[in-house]
Amino acid sequence: MFFQKPVEPGIKPETGLKANFSQFFLLVIVNAFVGGMVGMERSILPQIAVSEFGLTAKSAALSFIVAFGVTKAFANLMTGRIAARWGRKKLLLLGWILGLPVPFLLIYAPDWNWIIAANLLLGVHQGFAWSATVIMKIDLVGERDRGLAMGLNEFAGYLAVALAALASGWIAGSYGLRPYPFYLGIGLSVAGLLATVFLVKDTHAHVATEAAVSDIPRLKRIFWDTTWGHKNLGSVSLTGLVNNLNDGLVWGLLPLMLAQRSFSLSETGLLAAVYPAVWGVSQIFTGRLSDYVCKKDLLMWGMILQGVALFGLSYSDIFSSFAVGLSMLGFGTALVYPTFLASIADNTHPHDRAHSLGVFRFWRDMGYAAGALLCGVLADYAGISFSFMSVGLITVLTGFGANYRMRCRTSHPELWPWIRSGISRTGAKFRNGTRNFSSVISVI
Repeated sequence: MFFQKPVEPGIKPETGLKANFSQFFLLVIVNAFVGGMVGMERSILPQIAVSEFGLTAKSAALSFIVAFGVTKAFANLMTGRIAARWGRKKLLLLGWILGLPVPFLLIYAPDWNWIIAANLLLGVHQGFAWSATVIMKIDLVGERDRGLAMGLNEFAGYLAVALAALASGWIAGSYGLRPYPFYLGIGLSVAGLLATVFLVKDTHAHVATEAAVSDIPRLKRIFWDTTWGHKNLGSVSLTGLVNNLNDGLVWGLLPLMLAQRSFSLSETGLLAAVYPAVWGVSQIFTGRLSDYVCKKDLLMWGMILQGVALFGLSYSDIFSSFAVGLSMLGFGTALVYPTFLASIADNTHPHDRAHSLGVFRFWRDMGYAAGALLCGVLADYAGISFSFMSVGLITVLTGFGANYRMRCRTSHPELWPWIRSGISRTGAKFRNGTRNFSSVISVI
């Protein structure tokens, strides 16, 4: 199934999800392995910092997220150049090679510096491997199914984050914080490496096919335009940074907040899994939605929903309220995450795309470091709940800012008129006696 015929010289490969389904599906699986690598430590590493290494200051306990975020950000910045010079497959392979030592460092770490070193490597691994799967999927599917492709990519990655967080929390609650939860990472890294070596095919020929017909102008200053100069690209980069700022907050401080409220390790693992699970599954639908409606609407409403959820979590004290808040946070993140990637791809020429995506992901993942530093300091001086409220406010304001600065593509309707039109069409079908479930779904 996964072994495609090599492209014959002079023959341009066809882009599209259907034409490249086998390689696309393989890359979805590989990205699930990538997500599982970070998920294995998501529910338990802050508690290892406190219980095994005695780090009582929140800013010190979150230092592993700073290490992860900074190295992942700079790795993302390098991906465009590496992908252009070496190819997408070699970028993915390099990511897996760098990820192999991570679970062993976490298992045998005698002091906290080893944990920091493991997360430095994990950040580079995530930057190279995740970016490679994103770029390759965009190369394969072309413009028509780009949002759906990114939704499926992020669905696989973050559902794997959730399942790995759930599994590692359960294993830690049953058998201890180390070493057993990290055996999962060994299996994932080996499987990802072997799949990349023997099954994954490069996509450089698909880039050439799309570039030959693209009418999008080349960016003159890719780093500056993606960072701020281009209104759509710059807005996406800033929104991505703030989105990962609040993700870093939840990653680092949620387990400590739950421990303060006397939740068990198993309950913490379950709640830590709710957020990425809802985030992951919802992206199948929100990614497709971004193919049809104005992307700035999805970014604004997604950030507002995240901000409201963070406010709610700051006042939560029972399992059900945490579950609801984390579900809201997950759905809000699902509205923006595939939209980020599809927006960057929509506004860049195929030859600029890998570099621009790398710049965007640089700023987005700097949000992890910014979130860990900011939230650690706020938590030490004003409490964890205050950190959640502060980041919630920043998140809402960023959503409004993106909506003000971005411009819709003319072919994409704005969200709420599109929904109202859909409701009207659906109502008309029901009034006419056409109560066909598939027709309603097609509108949704």
